[in-house]
Amino acid sequence: MLVKTRGIVLNYIRFRETSIIAKIYTEQLGVQSYIVNSVRKKNSGSRIALFQAFTLLDMVVYTSHKGGITRISEYRSAYPFISIPFDIRKSSILLFLSEMVSRTVKEEEENPSLFAFLYQSIIHFDELQTGFENFHLVFLLQLSHHLGFGPSSGAEIVEQVAFSSHAAGAANAPTVLALQVYETFFDQLMRTPNQAGIPNGKVRRELLSVLIRYYQLHVEKLGEIKSLAVLSEVLSE
Repeated sequence: MLVKTRGIVLNYIRFRETSIIAKIYTEQLGVQSYIVNSVRKKNSGSRIALFQAFTLLDMVVYTSHKGGITRISEYRSAYPFISIPFDIRKSSILLFLSEMVSRTVKEEEENPSLFAFLYQSIIHFDELQTGFENFHLVFLLQLSHHLGFGPSSGAEIVEQVAFSSHAAGAANAPTVLALQVYETFFDQLMRTPNQAGIPNGKVRRELLSVLIRYYQLHVEKLGEIKSLAVLSEVLSE
């Protein structure tokens, strides 16, 4: 059976000599994996570029009642990026966020609200010319609500992270008092993101570290976020 759907590429792995297996979050079918043949041939042009992180696609895909990996019948770009591929800061942020989505969104079923949020956020990010240094923080805070564990305040994030660290007996675990300085920043990011007064990259990285720990409390086996090191390096200033 063929289904027409929009899709958001999460990642891909190489498969055999010239093919890939792409993990894509689809509007109609949730998270799916597809074999895409011959996209790594020398004469395949820019087709492999269509399977980079968070690329937006229009597709016609095969489905099977048995589930598992299927194939894409047709695909094309639904929105050609105008800035992301040419800005190392933006591409690093997008790579990190695609990994976070890949590790947290698992369902193989339709979720119109979540899909719309992801799709519109990616386009908005591509269109931003300036003022996007907090985008990944705002994105993760908003995504958490779609995943069912969104915080109501900065204090909620801080308290959960601090108390969980101490309960686990973590060495040098931060206290609630030590983390309280971040409460206001989280509140600003949730309520007035465009006016969030985060002073520098160091504080931004610390906020992200706390936020990832918050995710780890709510997402089973979140695991190591491999793209985090690259993002931290690129956004070090």
